[in-house]
Amino acid sequence: MPSPRETHDFIAVGLGPFNLGLACLTAPIEELNGLFIESKPHFEWHAGMFLDGAHLQTPFMSDLVTLADPTSPFSFLNYLKDQDRLYSFYIRENFYPLRTEYNDYCRWAADRLDNVLYSTTVTEVTYDERSELYEVHTDQGGTHRARRLILGTGTPPYVPDACADLGGDFLHNSSYVQNKAELLRKKSITLVGSGQSAAEIYYDLLSEIDSHGYRLNWVTRSPRFFPLEYTKLTLEMTSPEYVDYFHALPEDTRYRLETQQKNLFKGIDGELINAIFDLLYQKKVTMAGPVPTTLLTNTSLGSAAYDTTTGTYTLGLRQEEQERDFTLATEGLVLATGYKYRVPEFLAPVRERLNFDGHGRLDAARNYSVDVTGRAVFLQNGTTHNHSITSPDLGMAAYRNAYIVAELLGREYYKVEKSIAFQQFAAPEGTLA
Repeated sequence: MPSPRETHDFIAVGLGPFNLGLACLTAPIEELNGLFIESKPHFEWHAGMFLDGAHLQTPFMSDLVTLADPTSPFSFLNYLKDQDRLYSFYIRENFYPLRTEYNDYCRWAADRLDNVLYSTTVTEVTYDERSELYEVHTDQGGTHRARRLILGTGTPPYVPDACADLGGDFLHNSSYVQNKAELLRKKSITLVGSGQSAAEIYYDLLSEIDSHGYRLNWVTRSPRFFPLEYTKLTLEMTSPEYVDYFHALPEDTRYRLETQQKNLFKGIDGELINAIFDLLYQKKVTMAGPVPTTLLTNTSLGSAAYDTTTGTYTLGLRQEEQERDFTLATEGLVLATGYKYRVPEFLAPVRERLNFDGHGRLDAARNYSVDVTGRAVFLQNGTTHNHSITSPDLGMAAYRNAYIVAELLGREYYKVEKSIAFQQFAAPEGTLA
């Protein structure tokens, strides 16, 4: 337990994969004294989506440390060796760790750290002008002081406005596994949303549709079931050069691109899309008739109501291309509507020390700082409007942390790569020869 009088070089709030990676990368740096505060009793990452066979959409090298420090003892390969599973992983010949495996790896790494306060919630952050220190107050009654803050509270589950005050037992996909057994008892289930999580849940529910006899609906406002674009030249958009280019664009242009680029990090794995079709075909054969399922694209959710007497939801939907409204009744409702960053309420006392853009969102500088000094408060994730699709990408986390470490130290400790892309994103100066 840190001393109440101790002054830390930085305090990191939240221990998701990004701040955990920072903890691992700063662990061997003796001149940095950091403290990590996490509200959960231990590391846990998207436990509600631990479906059988579900895997990461990025290769194992996008672990906590490797792309910043391949020699780190906190690497995924070192975890596999420690678990007597390195040769099995090698023989498996699949670069993509299982989601449960990745969570276990992160917990393995977290257990090797001695500067994490678990089961501790930050209630308020204040700033002492005289000492020029941030004071982090917690529900445990402690106050911890630091020169700098790293915000890693993650992106909370997003619930559409239509469902904001909806009653009943509807759920967000973040708690799907915990509530699946009860969901399977419904006569009908409707899944709203798109992307990988929605597709995984649909496949999971479709697998058991004949065993439980429910009707299954999948509603998405996307015009089609977009595959995740994962070609190599497109992947160069997760590069330092693209961050430089994107960050320098006008704010309105960045916001327009943020909307257009969602399928670059929120699309569905192509193999899963094909597996869903194959499973639909299989069910049609084995059930000797139409499969009780409906897939609706181009369809947005405008309203939702819950009848306590019948235990039924009525969804007000609109087919956008036809501009036609209709309703859908369902007993079970799963919202696979993603996550959306919210500025933590505990920052209210220091709000005037933070930079916000014209849309009211935290305005992260190129060095990931969001404070008026440009060197004291840093943000993990939540910056797709500033740093593009690299913000939530696990593969760019080690790069961002190496960048933040350099800012904390005032010098480069881990090599921060600046040029990796073959392509040029900005217009060239002058005339090309």
